[in-house]
Amino acid sequence: MDDDFPRNLALLCSYHASIADACRRLGMNRQQFNKYLSGHTRPSRRNMRRMCDFFGVTEAEMLMEPAQLEQIVALRRRPDPVPQIRRPLMYVEALYRRSQSLEKYVGFYYRYFYSFGNKGMITKSLAAIKRIDDQYYWKNIEINRHKDTEKTIGFSKYTGTVLYLADRIHIVEYESLNFTSITQMTLYPSHQHRLFRLMGVQTGGPTRRGRKPGASKVALDYLGKEVDLRKALAGAGLFLPDSKALPADIAGLVANSVPPGAFVLEVDEP
Repeated sequence: MDDDFPRNLALLCSYHASIADACRRLGMNRQQFNKYLSGHTRPSRRNMRRMCDFFGVTEAEMLMEPAQLEQIVALRRRPDPVPQIRRPLMYVEALYRRSQSLEKYVGFYYRYFYSFGNKGMITKSLAAIKRIDDQYYWKNIEINRHKDTEKTIGFSKYTGTVLYLADRIHIVEYESLNFTSITQMTLYPSHQHRLFRLMGVQTGGPTRRGRKPGASKVALDYLGKEVDLRKALAGAGLFLPDSKALPADIAGLVANSVPPGAFVLEVDEP
């Protein structure tokens, strides 16, 4: 047992920059400490407590077989990923607890806004709000088609969360293929019996803009609880403002302008 103590002490010191560093932090004389390491001297009761407190072990652990102590120390030093993951989730959960029901808004939408990366073009994407375990989530697909053949040449997928706070709907989405973009939307809720359209403002910006962020008006037209996905996706794409693929009034509704006397981009309640 006596032979285990010096080996255990050396093991515990190995987790520090040096033996000198451990001595300095402990406030112990290096020469005396070397005698403990060599096994020539056992520490006093007081010094044993000081070392146990410093290294985070008990006296019994300090005297056990080195292999056992090494396992114990390794487990104690192993980072626990759960608290690190849970910490940011605590803030999201606090919002979820205060969020009102979004059951009325569950379903599919066409989302319209002036493209951040294609000047003068309007993006029409297919989006959905879904409920999972009393919480609401968002999915969105943007499709880029060849201007002549209409064949799909690229697409972007977005995933996010939906909250209903202070009589506004908040959606935060991220680009889920390359994780290169985050967009935040704030929308007016609908107080009509029949859900038709949601209006609001969004901020973000694709990587093709470089680091330059942007903001735009956005409209969500409700399609229903269920849709023919193939047909709905066929209607998505990038369009000129006067395209027949867009509702006649949508270009005017999502046009971005700050009128004289105003200093921020705003959207009037529908």
